[in-house]
Amino acid sequence: MPQLIVAVLVALTLSACGATADPGPGPDTASATAGSGSDAGAGADAAVTLPPTSGTFDYQLGTAYEVDGGLDVVVRDATAEPADGAYGVCYVNGFQTQPDQADLWLGDNEDLLLHDAAGELVVDPDWPDEYVLDPSTEERRDRIVDLLGPVITGCADAGFSAVEIDNLDTWTRFTDAGTGLIEKDAALALASAYIDLAHGAGLAIGQKNAAEATTDGHELGFDFAVTEECGAYAECGEYTGVYGEHVLQIEYTDNLPGGFDAVCADPDRAPLTILRDRDLVGPDDEAYAYEQC
Repeated sequence: MPQLIVAVLVALTLSACGATADPGPGPDTASATAGSGSDAGAGADAAVTLPPTSGTFDYQLGTAYEVDGGLDVVVRDATAEPADGAYGVCYVNGFQTQPDQADLWLGDNEDLLLHDAAGELVVDPDWPDEYVLDPSTEERRDRIVDLLGPVITGCADAGFSAVEIDNLDTWTRFTDAGTGLIEKDAALALASAYIDLAHGAGLAIGQKNAAEATTDGHELGFDFAVTEECGAYAECGEYTGVYGEHVLQIEYTDNLPGGFDAVCADPDRAPLTILRDRDLVGPDDEAYAYEQC
């Protein structure tokens, strides 16, 4: 009898949610199953809500601020509170260290950081205060998730609806064993662990950048995508072709080869496409820039 009751409840739940494995165009809800690698909700069905595909969108990683009239979708850092009344996406750096979190990774956890052939720690040349995580073994990936898992589940506890995991594309930038090597399969395996953890916490999860891996990411279980500068690099179709309308697109004022009007006219652009200043400062800063198509 207990097994029969469970079976009926599962069937009713799936029917009510209209569960689908495809997070592309369509309803803004999806059903995801947390994998066995996740401690939070492992093995349980967790319905997640995808971001709206219309309305107003802002990317507020540098400074969190409120906007008159409110917003519909807002991405903020994991250290910030979600915006009132908006669909909140929580930023987590899942493949590199945050500048103010170096102490978490050094010392006993330094073996989780990428080293070059000489044994020196590898940093991101574009962000020299960020070390690169090393997902090369299952044991390392498990320990990385142990350290970052509370950040992801903390996003859910804070009231965010989704999480975006940054720097998935490390395998495209660290390609030489002499100077530091990340294998694609290892990066995707770590991404899969994050997906399980997020879904287990009831969060949708977005693939951040890595146009080369949109199909891989979709198949792993990413629910939507967040892309920076796909218009500048003519690769927006790589995202919308896989994730449909469930793409959040950010362009930057210092890299607009054809101008923002051309970005907005691109048939492959995301429905929610904005222009921001590179440092993502607030409206009180003279460097602040914001437009939406």
